[in-house]
Amino acid sequence: MAAAITSSAAFAQSNVTLYGIADAAMGKVAGGKFGMISGSGLMANTPSRVGVRGTEDLGGGLKVGFQLETGINLKDGAQQSIGPTFWGRQSHMWLSGGWGTFDMGRTFAPTFSAISAWELTSMANYSAVRKTYGDIGGSRNSNQFSYSTPNFSGLTATGGYILKNDNAGKAKWDVNVIYRQGPLTASLGVNKQQTEKTGYVVGGRYNFGNYAIVASYSDNHGKRAGLSIGGQMRLNAWTLTADLVRDTKNNVAPKKYTNGLLEAKYALSKRTFMYAAYLRLDGGNNYGLGLRHNF
Repeated sequence: MAAAITSSAAFAQSNVTLYGIADAAMGKVAGGKFGMISGSGLMANTPSRVGVRGTEDLGGGLKVGFQLETGINLKDGAQQSIGPTFWGRQSHMWLSGGWGTFDMGRTFAPTFSAISAWELTSMANYSAVRKTYGDIGGSRNSNQFSYSTPNFSGLTATGGYILKNDNAGKAKWDVNVIYRQGPLTASLGVNKQQTEKTGYVVGGRYNFGNYAIVASYSDNHGKRAGLSIGGQMRLNAWTLTADLVRDTKNNVAPKKYTNGLLEAKYALSKRTFMYAAYLRLDGGNNYGLGLRHNF
C-alpha cells in the first residue's frame, strides 16, 4: 500500500507529452522538377517530426527532464532523422534548478539557438541566412555537456562542450549569449572544433507593433561570411517576411552572392498555417507552397 501511494504521488508530479509537426509542400528546387516536398526538402517550412518529452518535479526547486525526437518524411512515411540514428533530432536529459540547467546528450548547438532567437522564419528549411551560412557549426551536437544560466533580467548564456573521445578525436566547444527584453532580442554565438577556425554569428531583432526588423553578421569558420537584413509584417492572419543576405567572403564558390527570401504565411488556426516561399540561393531559384500543422 505504501509503495502504491508513493508511486502515485511521484506520478502526479510528472508530466510526459507526445508532440509533433506535420509539414508538406509542393514546389521546385533549382535543378530539379516540380513535385511534392517534405522532410528536410529545401522548400518545406520545416521537417515533420514526432517526439516525446517529460519533466518531473523533484522538490526543492529541482526538476529533471528528457526529450526524444525523430523525423518523418510525409512523401512516403519514411523515418527521416538527422544523422544515422532513429532519435537523431533530439535525445537528451537535463537537471534544472535556481542555479541553471545542466544538459547531456544530443540536442541543439548553443550557436544554433543564438541564431533562432532572432531569425525571422523560425529557422525554416528555406531560411536565407541559414542556407547561405549553414548553422555555423551544425544545428545539433551529439555527446554534448552543456550548462545554461538562469535568466538575469533578459540575459542568458549557454556553454556546450564535446570531449575529443566523443567526437572523432576533436574536442569542440560552443557558446551563446542571448538578450531578450521588451521589443529587443540580440545574440552572439561562437564555436570551435579542433583543427578548424572559429565560427561565429551576431544578430538582433527589434519588434515594433506588427513589424520587426533584423540584421546579422555570420562567419562560417572562415569559409564564408556576410551580412543580412530583413523585415517582417503581421497583418491579421497574414505574416509577410523579406530577407536579404550578401557575402563579404566566399571561399567555397567562385563568386560572392546576394541571396534573398520572400515568405507569406496565413494562419488557419493557432496551430496550422499555409505558406508560400521564394528563395534565391547562389544563383538558383527555388519556390514552394505548403501546409504545416503543430500537434
